[in-house]
Amino acid sequence: MTDNALYIIPLGGLGEFGMNTMVYEYEDDIIVVDAGMMFPYHDMPGIDFMVPDISYLLENQEKVRGVVVTHGHEDHIGGLAYLLREINVPVYGTQLTLALASNRLREFRLLNKVSLNEFTPGEQLELGHFQVESIPVTHSIADAVSLAIHTPIGTVVHTSDFKFDHTPVDRKPGDFHRLAELGDEGVLLLLSDSTNVDRVGYSPSERSIFTTLDRIFREAEQRLFLSTFASNIHRIQQFMELAVKHRRYLTITGRSMVNNIRVASELGYLWVPDHLLIHVKSVRDHPPEEVVVLTTGSQGEPRSAMSLMALDDHASIQIEEGDTVVLSARVIPGNEQRVGHMINHLMRRGAEVIYERTDNVHVSGHGSQEDLKLMLTLTKPQFFIPMHGEYRNLVQHARLAESMSLPASHITIAEDGDRIRLTPDRCEIVDTVSSGRVMVDGKLMDELEDIVLRDRQQLSQDGMVIPIIVMDSRTGELVAGPDIVSRGFVYMDESEELMEEAKETIRSVLESMNVEERSEIENVQEEIRITLRRFFRKLTDRHPIILPMVMRA
Repeated sequence: MTDNALYIIPLGGLGEFGMNTMVYEYEDDIIVVDAGMMFPYHDMPGIDFMVPDISYLLENQEKVRGVVVTHGHEDHIGGLAYLLREINVPVYGTQLTLALASNRLREFRLLNKVSLNEFTPGEQLELGHFQVESIPVTHSIADAVSLAIHTPIGTVVHTSDFKFDHTPVDRKPGDFHRLAELGDEGVLLLLSDSTNVDRVGYSPSERSIFTTLDRIFREAEQRLFLSTFASNIHRIQQFMELAVKHRRYLTITGRSMVNNIRVASELGYLWVPDHLLIHVKSVRDHPPEEVVVLTTGSQGEPRSAMSLMALDDHASIQIEEGDTVVLSARVIPGNEQRVGHMINHLMRRGAEVIYERTDNVHVSGHGSQEDLKLMLTLTKPQFFIPMHGEYRNLVQHARLAESMSLPASHITIAEDGDRIRLTPDRCEIVDTVSSGRVMVDGKLMDELEDIVLRDRQQLSQDGMVIPIIVMDSRTGELVAGPDIVSRGFVYMDESEELMEEAKETIRSVLESMNVEERSEIENVQEEIRITLRRFFRKLTDRHPIILPMVMRA
């Protein structure tokens, strides 16, 4: 690139919630801001998570100067292992962000192979043509930053996730003054979080729920179970303060919760009072009115601690009549049914369940409309790109910017894969690059092809049928079978007539083949598969996967 333009390429996070990954390219230099992941949809059986397609970075990997991560949420750092496995470049982030990223990189045996570089909020990084300045902001996790990316053509402000909290738990509000200074100096482009653009007013302070939580602690007559995101250190800090105030011991269950609390307390981001914690196995040794259980599982994840307790399947703790359960988290879109089932099971165990719809037990870490307007007012950008959200969120944010007198021609609504060209006079989408979602199954990070997912979806809907035959190795005559095994298709004991007809169909197929055709196992398997597929579709209007097994004797 020698046309004195900055190219901005979202590989994830525009048009969806999650996978936040943004590429900035100027001449022979590329920096990547965040490398996030995204949890699968309900119709993606067996998929652990999804990460962005980084083909564009692989094609230009000699230009990549590093990855700058803005905070420690999985939708911003969860894809680091996948990216670094393919392109081993330096990673830059604040202390807590890198500590949380280290946990994930250690799981994938990459920690000792990559370069993690800590910066403090307010520090500037020199990465090729880019000077990257970190600006402290408030979010639902400590050590979050926005970025001012200074380039040869002007300054770009990348907000990442933020809200304006005047009374944060850690007493470290965002740097309003620096954002205003940047606005006075001149911001060429603002890219801003659109997550809560459909919420009016300001997002409440994290401290605003303290009074409600205090009342719940006071009124709970037996054990108190608290579930929130393991990364929400500020929420966890409030829980600990209240446990001390109300003279309750606290136990922690759930691997991510245990790990994050350990890391945050070791680094000084979390105050854990002496003698507050007890082991999960000693909960029964204390009176129920003196116990708080802090746990993962606010989204109803199948193997999370909270879900296991709801099903009475936890190894150490059981929910009992009169216990109080607080789900202190927003239900992520798509998880409503799962969380609803979990709440039903908790109530069947006799617990009182309190959640966002019933009481003020959660506030968002993302800015609402007035926060977003304030960011626009402080930075006074010449051009604007809404990011982080589904397409409707991006459109709503664009309209909000227009209401702030930003011309529509200076607002670009982009999606993943769009290649945006920015100059001092113009911001426009010029073409697209390879993009999309890479489905990951297991810690080996094997990429799943679409055909594998389709097979899983078909198996979950229509099951499978395995016809088994044994043929003479010389003559190709049928020696044994056909036998049929079915899983997830029909109940065999009640479908004898259907299966006998299917067996007769297989015999007819074999009789119609000559000796040469029967000598090739692959030919026999394919003929059986095609014929049975048509047979079952005609008689049942279903499409099971057919897996013929042909053996020689």
